[in-house]
Amino acid sequence: MDFDILDRQMRGFEQSLDRCMTEGIYVVARLDGHGFTSLTKKEWDLERPFDVRFKDAMVECLRRLMDCGFKVIYGYTQSDEISLLFHHDDKTFGRKERKLISLLAAEASVAFSFASGRRAVFDCRLVPLPDADNVVDYFRWRQEDCHRNSLHAHCYWLLREKGMSPSDTQAQLADMSTEHKIDLLHSYGIDFNSLPSWQVHGQAMYYQLVERQGYNPKTKETTTCQRRVLTLDSTLPTGQQYSEMIMAMLRDNA
Repeated sequence: MDFDILDRQMRGFEQSLDRCMTEGIYVVARLDGHGFTSLTKKEWDLERPFDVRFKDAMVECLRRLMDCGFKVIYGYTQSDEISLLFHHDDKTFGRKERKLISLLAAEASVAFSFASGRRAVFDCRLVPLPDADNVVDYFRWRQEDCHRNSLHAHCYWLLREKGMSPSDTQAQLADMSTEHKIDLLHSYGIDFNSLPSWQVHGQAMYYQLVERQGYNPKTKETTTCQRRVLTLDSTLPTGQQYSEMIMAMLRDNA
C-alpha cells in the first residue's frame, strides 16, 4: 500500500475522536490523585489528619503545572486535588481535550512523584465554564469542599484516637451537622477556626507583578522594573472576599 494513502487513513482513525474545548469559554482542569486513599493508608506513613510533607509535595506539583507550557492564570489545591484555570484566550495545542488531559496528568504524576519521593499517578478532567460568574462559583465550590472535608477529617481522626473503630466513627459523624462537629472538636480543646488556613481553606498560586531593582552597567544607575512572579497564597480569603478576589483576577487577565 502507498505510504501516503496509509498515513492519511491511519491519521483519520487516530483523530476521529478528537474534540476541542470551545473557544470563548473558560476552562478549568481538575486533577486528582489516583488511588491515593489506598496509598496513604497502606504505603505512606503520614500524619493524621494532615501531613505537612504531603501538602508541600502538592504545592510543588502545583508549581510545576502553573509553568509547564499552558497559560494558567490561577491554581488551587486542597487535599490531593488541584484545579487549574486557563486564560480565557489560551489556544495551546488548539485546545484539544486529549492533549490537555494527557499532558497535565503526566506532568502532575511526575512532579508529585519527584517531590514526594514516592510513586504517584494523577487523573485529569476538563470543566468548561461559560462565564466569569461560573468560574467564581467553581472555586467557591472547591473551597467549601475543602472546608467540609477538613472538618470531617479532624473529627474522624479525633474519634479514632479515642479508640473508636472506623465503622463506628463514620456512623457517628454521618448525620452530625457542621455546628455539632465544631462543638465536638471544641470539647477536646481544638478550635477549628484557628487551625492553619491551608488545612481549612486550601492554597492557591497566581502571578503577581512585583517591582525588582537592578543595575544598568552602561549608565551605572539603579533601575526598577516590574516582573511577573509566581506567588503561593496560603491564607486565602473566604466567602464574598474570595469571590471578589477571583473576579478581580479575571478582570486583570481579560
